[in-house]
Amino acid sequence: MKEITIRPPLTPESPYPPADKPTMYFIGVTTHQSSIMRVFPRWAEYLGLGDVVMQGMNFRWHDEPEHYRRAVDFIKNDPLSLGALVTTHKIDLLAACRDQFDRLDEYATLMGEVSSISKDAGKLAGHAKDPITSGLALEAFLPPNYWRDTRAEALVMGAGGSAIAVTWHMLKKQHGDNRPSRLIVTNRSTPRLNEIREFHHRIGADLPVEYHHTPEPEQADAILGQMKPGSLVINATGLGKDAPGSPLTDAAQWPIKGIVWDFNYRGDLRFLDQARAQQQQRQLQIEDGWVYFLHGWTRVIAEVFHIEIPTSGPVFEEISRIAASSR
Repeated sequence: MKEITIRPPLTPESPYPPADKPTMYFIGVTTHQSSIMRVFPRWAEYLGLGDVVMQGMNFRWHDEPEHYRRAVDFIKNDPLSLGALVTTHKIDLLAACRDQFDRLDEYATLMGEVSSISKDAGKLAGHAKDPITSGLALEAFLPPNYWRDTRAEALVMGAGGSAIAVTWHMLKKQHGDNRPSRLIVTNRSTPRLNEIREFHHRIGADLPVEYHHTPEPEQADAILGQMKPGSLVINATGLGKDAPGSPLTDAAQWPIKGIVWDFNYRGDLRFLDQARAQQQQRQLQIEDGWVYFLHGWTRVIAEVFHIEIPTSGPVFEEISRIAASSR
């Protein structure tokens, strides 16, 4: 098996050298720590992509708009730069760079974020894939008709792009009565909380939705302690991956028979450790972000390289196996 070389991540302070091979970029915070740097070369070989490269681009949380604009301009104009997956910076990047895109898909326009950058006939396209990938990941572990059968609630901690996408999926009217009986969103700052509230108003959310400003983790603990049995609790904050810690304290009490989902699969994963400490006592089902990672990356790779990648079946199972072997 060919040895994998991981290129150091680019930063806003570093020059962006012209790509010497067809290159896909990963725009994040700690891209060099992601499993994708080991997984992508194996996937590229399996999918027949040829001699291609994955290159990380690290930015600070809520970085300067001109930093995002410089990166997008480079990708747009460099011949061998084919596109990028964007994480953490999805909302900030589109806010800074909207005029640099020639085309945005319906989800990017609706969500106000971009998670996929690609080129199509010389035009720069922006896509929001989270509404699709978060739904695929959620349905992978949630039993059929779960909300209808349990009347459980959902608590989403965090109000960024991933939180907007997963709440959109849970609020979709076509699910009928198979939706949470109540949705609660918490966040440490108010601007993002106001943005997700406005988004839910814009899509005509018709379920009970609450929004809580929780700058201190003890405040999130108090909300968690009031959740119904069987409720879904999601960490969409980035804490545990892009920054250490958890939105909760170790004293938080999880709902009996609750489902705990951390969008992270790497980092210190304190949120998952807190849930595991009560897993037997509270009869918790615990899920990390690995399946979300798989769907998130395969949807964007398909867009960037203009190929078809199924979301289930033998090919997806082999993609999952390859990723697990490199994890």
